[in-house]
Amino acid sequence: MARILTGIQSSGKPHLGNILGAIEPAIKLSNEKKNESFFFIADLHSLINIKDSKIRNNNTLSVAASWIAMGFDYEKNYFYRQSKISEVSELTWYLNCFTPYPMLLNSHSFKDKANNLSNINSGLLTYPILMASDILLYDADIVPVGKDQKQHLEMTRDIAKSFNHKFGDTFIIPECKIDNEVMTIPGIDGRKMSKTYDNTIDIFAEENKLKKQIMSIITDSKGLGDKKNPERCNVFGIYSLLANNSQINDMKSKYQSGGYGYGHAKKELFELILEKFKNQREKYFDLIKNYDHLNDVLKIGEKKAKIIAGNVLARVRKKLGY
Repeated sequence: MARILTGIQSSGKPHLGNILGAIEPAIKLSNEKKNESFFFIADLHSLINIKDSKIRNNNTLSVAASWIAMGFDYEKNYFYRQSKISEVSELTWYLNCFTPYPMLLNSHSFKDKANNLSNINSGLLTYPILMASDILLYDADIVPVGKDQKQHLEMTRDIAKSFNHKFGDTFIIPECKIDNEVMTIPGIDGRKMSKTYDNTIDIFAEENKLKKQIMSIITDSKGLGDKKNPERCNVFGIYSLLANNSQINDMKSKYQSGGYGYGHAKKELFELILEKFKNQREKYFDLIKNYDHLNDVLKIGEKKAKIIAGNVLARVRKKLGY
């Protein structure tokens, strides 16, 4: 059995790009009988940027509701908040003391913001060590990551190997799983869909807000009667990621024939999202109204995860003589 571990940032509700590029593939992986999945909400990581506890906690529960609504089996697997497993903070300190300072300075997450040091806190610098603790604390075998996180996973492996070399076998060395076929989801402005660019589509938004986002998708200036190139249209690009072949071919034909405006295409995309995610949206809205239930679900996962974390930490403490 392979132990899969995935961390989920609690920076807000997952958008369509997160769902297609990360959530659905991760849930598919977790449903394989041979796998045991640990999915945690990285609410300690989010403290680097989000200081308001109300926003942070609401984000955490929104993330939890989204993953459950999309079909994650939290009873079979492990689903928990990072902050509720205090062992991760203790392990982070131990690993801090064995991590070379230059390694952290070379981290992309730090270097990308290093030109504005006055706005950087030490949490950003040591982010990779907390990530290493998240992984090593559960004896994870496989960690699916995007290409942007590959460096951090390699740092985790280096830290674990160095510790094992000094103290003997202590940590499982995790393998990095990068799916090169993961889709890049275009946002409403054509760039990669990202909260950073404020160009996302929130499938769990109320209908009016969702419709407004879709109607805001940027297109060229061709009129209703003009023939259009579907391959160069953001609306068609998003639609083709969600629709079946028949629907895709039908819309492509309309684009190429003329007499079909971008407003028509956006309306079809809106209706497709409502239809495709109908059950998930209903489940999300039910869950988000019941924070007590969400907390109870997470507490069950935290109780299970804490047992494993305690065993691994005890192993580390023994090696260090504590």
